[in-house]
Amino acid sequence: MIRGVNNALRRIPVWAVWLAGAVPFAVLLWDIFTGGLGVDPVQEVEHRLGQTALYFLIGGLAVTPLLRLTGVSLMRFRRAIGVICFAYALPHILAWVVLDMGLLWGQMARDILKRPYLLFGMGSFLILIALAVTSNNLSLRRMGGQAWRRLHKLVYVAAPLAAMHWLWAIKVNEIAPIFWAAVIALLLASRLVIRRPMSWTRPARA
Repeated sequence: MIRGVNNALRRIPVWAVWLAGAVPFAVLLWDIFTGGLGVDPVQEVEHRLGQTALYFLIGGLAVTPLLRLTGVSLMRFRRAIGVICFAYALPHILAWVVLDMGLLWGQMARDILKRPYLLFGMGSFLILIALAVTSNNLSLRRMGGQAWRRLHKLVYVAAPLAAMHWLWAIKVNEIAPIFWAAVIALLLASRLVIRRPMSWTRPARA
């Protein structure tokens, strides 16, 4: 059964993942042009972009645990998932810089130093920049496999920073950021507990 699932996944083109990744952005654009963003549209744009980035970040983190636990491989889609994550994180930051802060750089610097959740968010975003820029075969060849893998392990830092950014940013009790922070913690813990992929094939007969 697992082999059949993986065979079916191999027939899915990577561009289909990119197409699916564009759906939340298309919905956001629709809501912008139809007035469906509520009383504070700037904040809604920021939040939805940031949350979508976090969801794709979690999706990328889940690829390896899924393989190890179930044998289902989404490895060929992981790079696309990571770049889509960055594609939402970048406009999330730009929305804050341009729409919220109005390019007031001094005020932005003071806010980042005064509000810890902004520091967490900026730290996570800087890591995502490094990962996105090097998410290509040319960077892999130039850096060498070992150095490239070490760099991309920084995603295990970016994810909890992003979760803390959301948790500290909320002003009322919300379940969603707590839930997703717990999911990130479980995914990171699973990498320590489950070191090797489980075998999903029958051993060969002697």
